[in-house]
Amino acid sequence: MISFRCKPFYELTAPQLYSIMALRQEVFVVEQNCVYLDADGKDLKGYHLTGYDDDGKLVAYARLLPKGVSYEHFVSIGRIVTSPSIRGKGAGQQLMKEALNCMDALFHGESIKIGGQSYLRNFYESFGFVVSGEEYLEDDIPHLPMVR
Repeated sequence: MISFRCKPFYELTAPQLYSIMALRQEVFVVEQNCVYLDADGKDLKGYHLTGYDDDGKLVAYARLLPKGVSYEHFVSIGRIVTSPSIRGKGAGQQLMKEALNCMDALFHGESIKIGGQSYLRNFYESFGFVVSGEEYLEDDIPHLPMVR
């Protein structure tokens, strides 16, 4: 069972922020072998959806951003990640459902844009996202712009 919390940046504790950055680096930098600046300045402007297992370990995360931060005309969800330790158990589905619920509560039904990794196209389409442009490379990984 994953318990979720959504907080603006300024309400995160130092240990919470540390666990967020550690999970993002574990997956995006180490597992996916991408060298990039994860601390891109957007965290300060966003909301942070964290999912903890029964032992209190961070196992799921997404960054929720208002319009104008990643995309001029769209709110967005990014840094969508689950821990390798819980993959294949529906955690990604739970995370996206919770992220969409939080986005509706925070941004009142605004259209959401994501840059989803191309291999996850069907996953994002199952949540109502549609491809909105050409595939592009981000950190040598194919991505698709998608809108819901």
